[in-house]
Amino acid sequence: MRTTLRAACAMVLTGLLVAMASAQTIDKKTLSFEAAQRMAAAAEAAARARGVGVVVVVVDDGGHVILLHRLDDTQVASVNVGIGKARTAAIYRRPSRDFEEQIKAGRIAALALADATPLQGGVPIRLNGKVIGAIGVSGDTPQVDEDIAMAGASAFR
Repeated sequence: MRTTLRAACAMVLTGLLVAMASAQTIDKKTLSFEAAQRMAAAAEAAARARGVGVVVVVVDDGGHVILLHRLDDTQVASVNVGIGKARTAAIYRRPSRDFEEQIKAGRIAALALADATPLQGGVPIRLNGKVIGAIGVSGDTPQVDEDIAMAGASAFR
């Protein structure tokens, strides 16, 4: 009887510990390196189709670089700009274009946002409505950069 009671208590205690641990953690999806490679390849194909050299950057949901892909003859400055666009889209959970448009509309306070690069070309990557990363492109005009980023993002879907 005591052995059965101890076993039952142990099972209940184990269940409580598992429930408490579950309440303290969340499961989240993250971008894989393979997914980042697919997106970068799609963006590269879009850039080559236009005959432009760009930097393509894929980041996780915290804005940390998973992959940086620099096509030949792309200006060096586009490396940091591409990282900034991708990071902005990831950490602010919206296209980097939104901040450029706010500034153009007179909301210069958007320039003070921490770690934001308010330039068109950063696109968030969503899964089930949650941002799990972003892709940023730099090297050509704002619209071309964004179009190439969208081509890369579409490879995830």
